[in-house]
Amino acid sequence: MMKKTLLAVSAAAMMVAGAAKAEYKPLDKDPEVINFGIIATESTSNLKAQWLPLLADMEKATGMPVKAFFAPDYAGVIEAMRFGKVHVAWFGNKSGMEAVDRSGGEVFVQTSKADGSQGYYSHIITNVKNTHINKLEDIFKCDKSLNFGIGDPNSTSGFLVPSYYVFAQNNVDPKKCFKTVRNANHETNLMATANNQVDVAANNSEQIGRSKLKAPEAAAKVKVIWTSPLIPSDPMVYRKDMSKELKSKIKGFFLGYGRMGDTAHATEVLRGISDGQGYFMESNNTQLYPIRQLALFKNKLKIEKSDALSAAEKADKVSAIDGQLAELDVLVKHQ
Repeated sequence: MMKKTLLAVSAAAMMVAGAAKAEYKPLDKDPEVINFGIIATESTSNLKAQWLPLLADMEKATGMPVKAFFAPDYAGVIEAMRFGKVHVAWFGNKSGMEAVDRSGGEVFVQTSKADGSQGYYSHIITNVKNTHINKLEDIFKCDKSLNFGIGDPNSTSGFLVPSYYVFAQNNVDPKKCFKTVRNANHETNLMATANNQVDVAANNSEQIGRSKLKAPEAAAKVKVIWTSPLIPSDPMVYRKDMSKELKSKIKGFFLGYGRMGDTAHATEVLRGISDGQGYFMESNNTQLYPIRQLALFKNKLKIEKSDALSAAEKADKVSAIDGQLAELDVLVKHQ
């Protein structure tokens, strides 16, 4: 019976991964230099200050050169991994899912907070002096008088989560509701809200926490009007076609960082990342299941509300999504 169950789970995993097209460029061999991708949640200068100390320690521990790779958007890192220009990367869950599906990626560890907790939240924020907006319903007048700042299309907390929970579930089309909808990173959206350049914006608890530490005057100018359910902590992803030896070396560095060697130094480095990170925790692709479900639910709602599809077309597409959701349910139950 157990063998049949495991076979069913394996089959379901393969079916869900059917959307994961093998279109990435295979590596000819292990890289001589590890290129480490960092998604654009903030300005490159801020991200360098956070991540370069860790990469320097990674270089020492692995005995290999480690170079930071930055791009103006999340897609740039995903595509760089796809073509073998990035070998390891820090992603959010949505961008991590894209890297797994399209770029030959594999989740191997995930982040945690300095207090040992895991996960973070998506927020909708506005300026603290905006007395007309105090709750989510206040932004749904949809008279095109408000400017909305949304995140990168591959951002979990800045785009996917608010797209589903804030807009899809409330039957609101942002483009029809707001005067403008602008894509930007978390830091830019927070600063734009603080400076009244947008009326409302998507953000997350990590950026707000970091801003309280690094830009307290700006952080004091924003207020949260909506908070999402808990989002899994960020995944670290490496190319799955690197050798087992190299992957083990990389994974060993992350799991040992702060736990072995100069723990005081490593702890200080981790505290300087985002709003204060703790140890890296064991993880794998299963952490992406909730994000896959969320993306499917969002697409299902979009199809059901579409005026461009016939009833038969809607039924076919919804049936296909329901099948994928059923497969994911099997996977979640057997984690």
